Parts: sequence; structure tokens; C-alpha cells
Amino acid sequence: MSAPASATADELNPAAAAPAPVAAVPIEQPVPHIALLLPLKSPAFAKAADAVKQGFLAAAGREKNGLAVRVYPCADESSEVAAIYQQALLAGAVAVAGPLTRSGVAALAANTELMTPTLALNTVEGERSDQLYFFGLPAEAEARQSAQRATNAGLLSASIVSTNTPLSRRLAQAFSDEWQRAGGILRAEIVFTGDPSPLKELPEEPGNSVFLAAELDKARLLRPYINAVLPVYSTSQVFSGNANTLVNYDLSDVRFVDMPWMLQPDHPAVMIYPRSATPLPPELDRLYALGIDSYRLLQVLFNHDYANLLPLDGVTGKVTLYGHMFQREATLAIMRQGQGVPVDSRYR
Repeated sequence: MSAPASATADELNPAAAAPAPVAAVPIEQPVPHIALLLPLKSPAFAKAADAVKQGFLAAAGREKNGLAVRVYPCADESSEVAAIYQQALLAGAVAVAGPLTRSGVAALAANTELMTPTLALNTVEGERSDQLYFFGLPAEAEARQSAQRATNAGLLSASIVSTNTPLSRRLAQAFSDEWQRAGGILRAEIVFTGDPSPLKELPEEPGNSVFLAAELDKARLLRPYINAVLPVYSTSQVFSGNANTLVNYDLSDVRFVDMPWMLQPDHPAVMIYPRSATPLPPELDRLYALGIDSYRLLQVLFNHDYANLLPLDGVTGKVTLYGHMFQREATLAIMRQGQGVPVDSRYR
């Protein structure tokens, strides 16, 4: 270790001077704070992590006399999160948000007893009896909600149209499971590989519907081949915002679920929080909103005020706690004249 620049020759030569008393090294005292654990150094997840961080800090900035937020970045959550979590606790963290990735959450959840209020920003299976809670934006949850909306609308049968991508398969499976759990009839499962003919032959009987398990680019191609008399449901995957009017026209009358942050600028919670200083693409804007509601939910956990603060009327939706899992109810909307328009709960 090199000597301080201000050291004298006598200080460097013990034979030339009498030994000086050794000064005690000050020990940094733990400071109560909120820890935010994110993969900000990860090439794959840095942009997503930064969007969450922006939203989290935006919400924290609205909190008068709130605890300071300290950000703990990492590169690989699955291998680093346990050590970083302990580092945060030693530094005085009294509440923790993160990690963000599914693998990181799984690594943290491997600890059987976490006694500091902790909100993981993704979901994993398993029961908990400690202070670890989960909140995320799983696409499968939106597929299940689409099935519930179609069931509530009195529709009796459904056909699923998917595209054979990993995400599309997960959406199709989640819808199918929820649809059949509620007693709905599954009429057909069509995997689109380029031939639109099967789409034109979907049953048009009253009570039938279609679930479009597809990302935006494929959904635009598929929608025109589906008879307009059939109610079509999907997820936020088909919505890229109301500035994208031409794309939305291609998805005319598709019903989908998304968060108030994307659909309802006049929503009471949405109006409170600032948008990102740099406009974000839709997928990152949703993560920004996740950051906002994550901060608010962590306050619920820290203050143990479940009765008064839940369900949360959040920017991501209505958030309710089931066990250790926070689940959000998204907003139902429909594509009309190039716009995603929220629909009244009585209208499906």
C-alpha cells in the first residue's frame, strides 16, 4: 500500500523517528435506509434495471421525510445477490427492494429466513413464512386475466391463436389453464406458421371468442384474418402506446389488458408521479411504473399497514396481497379508431 502523499521522510523511516501513536480507524456506522438491489451492471438487464430504478426513485422523491434510498448495483444477480443483500443489511438497510431477474429472486428465495421487509421484483413459486414478498409483471398473469374477462362477459368457448415463440407458448398455456379451470370450452388451438387459412375458419357461433397469444408484430398480421364478429382478447403485448395510431388500427376491436400508466393519464395515481426525463419505449415504461408501485408496496411492508393501504390503487393496476404474492388487476381496454381505450367494467 503506498504512503499518503503528505507523509514525511521521518514518518517513512522508523529508525529516524520515535513511533507515533496509531490512530483508530473510524468504523462507518450503519445508517437506516431502503436498499434497492438491481442488475445495473448487467449487459442484458441494465436498461430494464435503470427503468425500474428511475421509477422507484421518482416515487421516493414524492415521500416527505422518507428514508433515503441506496442503490446496490450488480452484474449477475444469481451469483451476487446473497452477498449484496447481506452488505445492505450491514450498512443499515431496514427494507429491501429487489432483485429484478427471476434467477436472482430464486437465489435470494433460497434463504429460508429473511427477517427484513423485502420485496422481490419478480416471482418464483413456493410458500414463505418470513419477510420476503414478491411483485412483478409476469405476462402469464395478463393471459389469465384475459380469460377471466372473457368468462365474465358470458363467453362460453374460445380458440387460441399462437405463434410458437417461447412467450407465445407461455401466454397460450396460461390462458388455456385459466379458461378451462373456469369451465370454458376450448374449441381450437392454432399455431400460426404463415398460412392464414385456419384463422378464416374459426367458429363464429354466438358465445365463441379468440385469444391472441402473440407479440405485437405477429398480432398485426393475424388480426385481419379473424372474423370481426368474434370477440378477440389479448395482453399488453399487442399495445405499444396511443402514439402508435397506425399500428393500433391494424388491431381494431382487440380487447387487451394493460396498466393505468399506459392507458389512463387521468388516473389519480398516474397524475401524481413524473414521467421519465427521457421518453422510454413501452416495455421500459412499464418497468418504470413497476418501480413506482414497488416503492409504494415496500412502504406497506415496512409500516405493516396492510388494512389501510391495500388494495393499492397503483399505476400498474389494483394491487392485492395473497399470501406473500402481490397480484395486480390490470385495466381492460379495447382498440378503437387507433387508440387503446379503457372500457367500463360493465362492458367487455
